[in-house]
Amino acid sequence: MTDLIELMNKLQTVAASVGAENSLDLPLIIVVGSQSSGKSSVLETFVQRDFLPRGSGIVTRRPLVLQLVTLQQPSALEYGEFLHIKDKKFYEFSEIRQEIERETSRLAGANKGISKMPIHLRIYSPKVLNLTLVDLPGLTKIPIGDQPIDIEKQIRSLVMDYTSNPNSIILAVSPANADLVNSDSLKIARQVDPEGKRTIGVLTKLDLMDAGTNALDILSGKSYPLKLGFIGVVNRSQQDILTNKPMSLALEAEDQFFMQHPAYRSISSRCGTRYLNKQLNKILLIHIKEKLPELRTRLGSLISQKQQELAQYGESSRATEPIERGPLVLRLLTKFANDFIAAIDGTLPEMSTKELCGGARIYHIFNNIFKQALDVIPPCSNLSDHDIRTAIRNSTGPRPSLFVPELAFDLLVRPQIKLLEVPSLKCVEMVYEELMKLCHQSDTIELLRYPRLHQKLSEVVSELLRERLGPTVTYIESLIAIERAYINTNHPDFLGAAGAMANLEQEARKKKKSEALRRKQFVEMKQKAELANETSRQQQETATKESLLSYFFGGANNDEKSTVGLQEMMTKAQYAPFMSVNSLMQNEMIKKLEQTSLDDEVATDREELETQLIRTLITSYFNIVRKNIQDLVPKSIMHLLVNHSRESVQNRLVSALYKEDKFNELLQEDETIANEREKCSLFRVSRYDQSHTNKRKSYLDKAFGRIDEKALLVKKSDDVLADGRMNLAVRCLKDLPAALSSTTQLGAIVEGKYPGDAFVLNGNNEENIKDFNNGGCDWHRLTKKSCSIKARIASFGIC
Repeated sequence: MTDLIELMNKLQTVAASVGAENSLDLPLIIVVGSQSSGKSSVLETFVQRDFLPRGSGIVTRRPLVLQLVTLQQPSALEYGEFLHIKDKKFYEFSEIRQEIERETSRLAGANKGISKMPIHLRIYSPKVLNLTLVDLPGLTKIPIGDQPIDIEKQIRSLVMDYTSNPNSIILAVSPANADLVNSDSLKIARQVDPEGKRTIGVLTKLDLMDAGTNALDILSGKSYPLKLGFIGVVNRSQQDILTNKPMSLALEAEDQFFMQHPAYRSISSRCGTRYLNKQLNKILLIHIKEKLPELRTRLGSLISQKQQELAQYGESSRATEPIERGPLVLRLLTKFANDFIAAIDGTLPEMSTKELCGGARIYHIFNNIFKQALDVIPPCSNLSDHDIRTAIRNSTGPRPSLFVPELAFDLLVRPQIKLLEVPSLKCVEMVYEELMKLCHQSDTIELLRYPRLHQKLSEVVSELLRERLGPTVTYIESLIAIERAYINTNHPDFLGAAGAMANLEQEARKKKKSEALRRKQFVEMKQKAELANETSRQQQETATKESLLSYFFGGANNDEKSTVGLQEMMTKAQYAPFMSVNSLMQNEMIKKLEQTSLDDEVATDREELETQLIRTLITSYFNIVRKNIQDLVPKSIMHLLVNHSRESVQNRLVSALYKEDKFNELLQEDETIANEREKCSLFRVSRYDQSHTNKRKSYLDKAFGRIDEKALLVKKSDDVLADGRMNLAVRCLKDLPAALSSTTQLGAIVEGKYPGDAFVLNGNNEENIKDFNNGGCDWHRLTKKSCSIKARIASFGIC
């Protein structure tokens, strides 16, 4: 069963090659610990080689996915392989350390920054057990040197990304010479695994604890209970590392420490790196078994997804025969044209649900943007009463007119119609831009394989749209010119003079009522003012009499100046109104003489009536023209630009690009697409095709068969009957391993009633499997007498 771990390693490699690690969430052992907690020493002890970078501060700055593979031959050479270096084996472990440092600096930089992109290393050795571990950067709190200020946050985020995977096992490394309540690794493990079901604790540096203290309560699970427990280890000291003490001697010294220590002697068999290594192998194996059904489901979904992508990428252009290039180009041209047309018609299968696009966007331009742009234009924009009166005067010449001159109406309404041209041309521009956007967005994954062809397709369609833009703009300008060329006052919707006069009379009646009300209010205010003036005049007469009496009876001794002042005051009071009126009249006459326009001339009643009449007629006719333009402009754009391009795009593409001398140039494949196809091809599953020999593709083929097989083998018995008969649940598989067909104890594998179904017959009593329904059930019962569970499982070859 240990080959399950090897299978997971291969799946991990394939998933990493295509960037699908997060999609699968494969079972892994995540090594978490603070800086200098000893986690790197633990990993090196597993391998029994020095291969990890060492130094002060953060040394591990990228996740290291370490896959340990057991070599069956004891004398086999140990070596390592990196995923980012193809087909190269590293037999010197010092070179492995240097390559880790180089690859770390390549992405994480030369300073102490970190990167989330993992390094994948696989080590083959007869001294290791099959394991898959991920060494993460050590947890830290304070940035040192060139480290980013938020280094603690970055590392914690990285650790949380890996430990949050529910399929992972957390190896929480804590130094024994520090208080366990301050262990950062256990704090993070508690956050993502509060019940402690997938956390195994490791206590390092037990030999460095203070004299008289020990960690027996922790290792026994009394102080900090974990389902997988705590395991104590003793790492090599710094002196051992400097003197290159062999790993075998270090392991022997570790065993002696636990066996001779008075506190750990009783649990020495459950301590040490060797025991930790075996436990991790066992725990990982059991964990993988539990996750097999879930993993198979995710793997099947991922394979289906990648197969769809692979189908879109198509076959490599290098494998395309010259005779097949013509049909391929024609098919891509047709696909591009059909997608362009479908986007306009709204029948494209993959339409956006977030925003309007294609034909819906064109409709929005016509019925919302263009309509609103026309509606906000006032019919008499920039036309004042003075402009209208001046136009009426100019149209009559030196002769007085009996009626409102029609020439004035024509003269005033034509510039107003011209105002509709700008929004109409803007509408053409917006539709053109939308079609150009569709042209550049009408691409598929298959078409993106050929960037040169995609570029040419866009250029040809863009040129077609530019050709149609000119005639469309010219026609829209002609529509405005046509409306201005002939003012049809006989239009059935035109209000006319009679209708305009009726409206004006109605407004005049409303105005008279309003004027009468204002006149009444004015009379009341005038009466109040006269009453106030009469009171003021009486007060002035009383004051004058008092002044005369004072002059005759009490003012004989006043000087002449006072007498003159009184006379001047009386004279000014008597003649002031006349002087004020004369002055105003003189100023008004001067202004009249200087006047050269009608700006300040008071309009007569007739002029006001004529002005309002012309304004009403302009509004009525402008609304008619606006309605015509609002209707004709979208129709013209659809006919001359949209529909013409839609109908011509197929022929234009074929005539411009379907030429044999251009096939090689157009079908030059993008290297990025070729790489993506190669990645997706790793997920090609062809369990029924025995002809392929691609080793990397067979990883996934084997994965399905092996996962199905293991799911069958590890399935426990449903129940044990009283008479000793054992019921074993056997899964109905589409592709049972061929090895099971020779299992005589359980009978032969027989094809089911429906394709792909299989069921097992009892070899002893020929008793058929029960509960086999027409739909093909997933589980059947096999009854077999005188056979223990262990023996029956042994018949499958797993004991």
